[in-house]
Amino acid sequence: MIDEIQKDAESRMKKSLDALHHNFNKIRTGRAHPSILDAVTVDYYGGQVPINQVASVNIEDARTLTVVPWEQQMVPKVEKAIMTAELGLNPASAGNVIRVPMPMLTEETRKGYIKQARQEAENARVAVRNVRRDANGDIKALLKDKDITEDEARQGEDAIQKLTDKVVAEIDKTLESKEHDLMQV
Repeated sequence: MIDEIQKDAESRMKKSLDALHHNFNKIRTGRAHPSILDAVTVDYYGGQVPINQVASVNIEDARTLTVVPWEQQMVPKVEKAIMTAELGLNPASAGNVIRVPMPMLTEETRKGYIKQARQEAENARVAVRNVRRDANGDIKALLKDKDITEDEARQGEDAIQKLTDKVVAEIDKTLESKEHDLMQV
């Protein structure tokens, strides 16, 4: 029973870590990366679809993305979607190719993005601690029902704590890496 609780806690903590990685991909650095446009949706025949379902997104150089819609009539819609996505990007189309240059980040913008990254990391830590609290509550409930011994409960809680420490360390490492990326000029 304790093993099931640990496996559930581990999978939920991994999901928190995955969500952090996803949120970090939305925070742009000065370099071009296709995942920056993952949150952009385009009006496609009356429905909103992710940009990668109507166009290919590639890196042209370190500071430029190219977006090539699969249908010619989608070029203005894709360009408008990128502009209105509040990413601070100004696409320019040439024929059926849309080039999206990455603007240089000012010191103030970098600090704002670092603050945002730290907030995302703290949210992930809180989520991981909530998973730990839930798992420890489940273990205590088993102990109260006398399904496990006190020693087993203590071992289970120790294992959950070690898992929590490991995931929080991974979150800190990911944050440090993102901060490093943001501070590079």
